[in-house]
Amino acid sequence: MDYRKTAEEILEHVGGSKNIVSAAHCATRLRLVIADNSRADKTALENVDGVKGVFEASGQLQIILGTGTVNKVFDEFIAVSGVTASSKAEAKEAAVQKQNIFMRAIKLLGDIFVPIIPAIVASGFLMGIMNSLDFMNSNGFINIDTSGSFYVFANIFSNTAYTFLQILIAFSAAKAFGANPYLGAVIGMIMINPSLQNAYTVATEGVQATQSVFFGLYDIDMVGYQGHVIPVVIAVWLLSVLEKKLHKVVPEVLDLFVTPLVSVFVTGYLTLAVIGPVFVWAENAVLSAIQWLLTLPLGIGSLIMGGLYAPTVVTGIHQMYTAIDLGQIAQYGVTYWLPLASAANIAQGAAALAVGIKSRDKKVKSLALPSSLSAFMGITEPAIFGVNLRFFKPFIAGCIGGGCGALYASIVHLGAKGTGVTGIFGILLCLEQPVQYIIEMVIAVGVAFILSFILYKDQNKDQKPEVVKADAPQTLPEEHRDEKEAGEIPANTTATAGSEELHTPVNGTLIPVSEVSDPTFAAEVLGKTAAVIPSDGQIVAPCDGQIVSIYETGHAVCIASSLGGEILIHVGIDTVKMEGKGFTTRVADGDQVHAGDLLIEADLDQIKKAGYDTATMMILTNADSFAAVEKAEPQEVSRGTTVMTIRTGA
Repeated sequence: MDYRKTAEEILEHVGGSKNIVSAAHCATRLRLVIADNSRADKTALENVDGVKGVFEASGQLQIILGTGTVNKVFDEFIAVSGVTASSKAEAKEAAVQKQNIFMRAIKLLGDIFVPIIPAIVASGFLMGIMNSLDFMNSNGFINIDTSGSFYVFANIFSNTAYTFLQILIAFSAAKAFGANPYLGAVIGMIMINPSLQNAYTVATEGVQATQSVFFGLYDIDMVGYQGHVIPVVIAVWLLSVLEKKLHKVVPEVLDLFVTPLVSVFVTGYLTLAVIGPVFVWAENAVLSAIQWLLTLPLGIGSLIMGGLYAPTVVTGIHQMYTAIDLGQIAQYGVTYWLPLASAANIAQGAAALAVGIKSRDKKVKSLALPSSLSAFMGITEPAIFGVNLRFFKPFIAGCIGGGCGALYASIVHLGAKGTGVTGIFGILLCLEQPVQYIIEMVIAVGVAFILSFILYKDQNKDQKPEVVKADAPQTLPEEHRDEKEAGEIPANTTATAGSEELHTPVNGTLIPVSEVSDPTFAAEVLGKTAAVIPSDGQIVAPCDGQIVSIYETGHAVCIASSLGGEILIHVGIDTVKMEGKGFTTRVADGDQVHAGDLLIEADLDQIKKAGYDTATMMILTNADSFAAVEKAEPQEVSRGTTVMTIRTGA
């Protein structure tokens, strides 16, 4: 591979040096922020030698090159473009600043609501289960003791996250806005303080008390903000503005006392007197408009929104939908938006499944089939970005299927008790209408699969893929031969007939790779992948070999095995953005290691607190160099457990 030629072609297809705002790279991807997206030719980029995929995310154009290649291409790219290399943080900031105000607002909503989804999911699932048990118990299908501790406690647990939702939102919003999260939590507590009338009782009891504000200028209802989302976010934004200003002007000796007091009091007063009443009205207006759209005659509105849901995932707008779900649950007791999302997501999975079944291209099959399974579980990015958008017609088929499923959901008034989970497991949020949910899924899957199967055709190839004989010795790819000669890779990494076992790099649970939240890893774009949810932070060598590269951020390490395997161990999803915080490296480039030797110590709690997934991937990036690669089934794993076996021939 000619790294300079690859860099030059990438530069040409992204619109030249003048179109580049910043350039950085991680363990596998070249991350570019470009000024004018219309000047980037993604199709041409995907055909550049060495490029394994191209997609846009978070304002960045991410070009997947793979470990061992990306750093070399990046060096050449910087040289030929004349662009100054950026740090990951600088590239991320540049990407955010490049986005328009609307997209920045959408991203902000995602930053606020995504971290609290696990809490909402837990309560939503439990709420659905309890409602189903109540229904079956009251109709004689089962007979359970509703006074028992398990039942009573479960009822308490099921609504806790929703009862104190404003505190969760306020805490998360404060972190997103850069305010003290504990002061944010106090603002959330103020908005649902027991001294205020519970908002859920107003419909039956009326407003019990009012209070004049601003020296008798007008009166407000002394009602809490249970079930409201936007007023909390706006209130915490105001808190962040005040807190930052006060930190600058208040003397340091008084800052600890004055800043929290003034920030909370001023924000609390303005929230109850102005922000709350105004934005409750605005939020109700938005929810009413959405509900009007979803309840148009014959389900036309839901048909349209179900069809457009997947395109909003592509643009990133879907990050705001959790706020819609929570608002509908508060106002109607269920969300009608989540079933629509489920239909759209599972339809994209069905479209990808049709591609995988119909295609005769092994590479397409290996990408489409696991991607479809991921979409059925509610994670659609691998199917959308890796398969359907690439061939486009399957994407359209998925949109049509999603629209048809959403149409049915609207006609039968299908609602979910919680949010955060779509696809097959979304039925746990719709246990009061399980049959309707299943029918919705069948419609969405059936329409999308049939249309995609009819429309998809394998692309013609100018030349047949090169066939490597199984009994021939396999050698390292050309791009690493210079490294081998220089002593950077052990001399015995030339693969000869034989096999090698690769053990788990960390204790934990081996999961299907399709369940990994990152689309690149889930679709195995970089190579055969074993994914583990770690139970501790001790990352060890999966085999004997030599450290080719350990990244300065400590989140990834590359190993050359004795049999010629090129192995990337990547700790967590997007943990490159932590810039080394929470990671301690125990080896250096060129070190010889044995299976079980400690490579990296990762602080899993710190990774989770930073909002990142801890899933750890072991990727065989040169899997095509071997006659066979066998992966273990999902299971609990510990050091010494074989999760992958590579074979060079008979």
